[in-house]
Amino acid sequence: MGQKTNPIGNRLGIIRGWESNWYGNKKDYSVKLIEDHKIRTYLTARINKGGIAKIVIERTLNKLIVTIHTSKPGIIIGKGGNEVDRIKEELKKLTGKEDVQINILEIRRPELDANIVGDTIAKQIENRINYKRAIKMAIASSLRMGAEGIKIKVAGRLGGAEIARTEEIKSGRIPLHTYRMDIDYASVFALTVYGKIGIKVWICKGEVLTKRDLNPNFVGGKSEVSDRRDRREGGGGDRRDDRRDNRGGGDRRDRRDSKR
Repeated sequence: MGQKTNPIGNRLGIIRGWESNWYGNKKDYSVKLIEDHKIRTYLTARINKGGIAKIVIERTLNKLIVTIHTSKPGIIIGKGGNEVDRIKEELKKLTGKEDVQINILEIRRPELDANIVGDTIAKQIENRINYKRAIKMAIASSLRMGAEGIKIKVAGRLGGAEIARTEEIKSGRIPLHTYRMDIDYASVFALTVYGKIGIKVWICKGEVLTKRDLNPNFVGGKSEVSDRRDRREGGGGDRRDDRRDNRGGGDRRDRRDSKR
């Protein structure tokens, strides 16, 4: 099942939280759901170059809280915060609510976010860069930042070919069946002259062994990935020496001397 289902939906309630937090009864559930979709579609189109990773929507009785996770907060905030105020007024008109709050969270490592990686590849393909080169660059930068594994699949008229095909490039490990593995997933597309090219990205950030906060605004994988990378780079030392000490091997000549 891990291969067939969405890795994010599969891990909801285990190591990931929901991106829409509100309660709806039978009467207004569908209205709120459509409103959420409108807000996300509008903000993604409105902030095209803002590097949006995800949009978290929370509702209280009369308040709407929209949290934008982005790698470029400066573009969204604008000069003196003018852009945020403008977006807030537009959201008030779109939803018909008076109390709208916008929070902006910066993503420190955009190379470990599947949505941002997918958007980067899509923009490069749209600018007629070779898709293989764009994918390999994305994979290299993600692994450099501490990802345990990354898989990218592209489908469509690759390179302007007459017949559509699918290609997949991966590096490292992506165990989709293991629910404690923090796997980020995104599905985006590039609009080229010769048609749409679909891009799917899976990024494995490592295991979550402790109880994780399911708050959707929790930025996961930051400290864990850095700890793993530190252990891999310098903290490991020479394990053979440790094994020798644990076995009680020591120096054979010393043992011979003690027997005499």
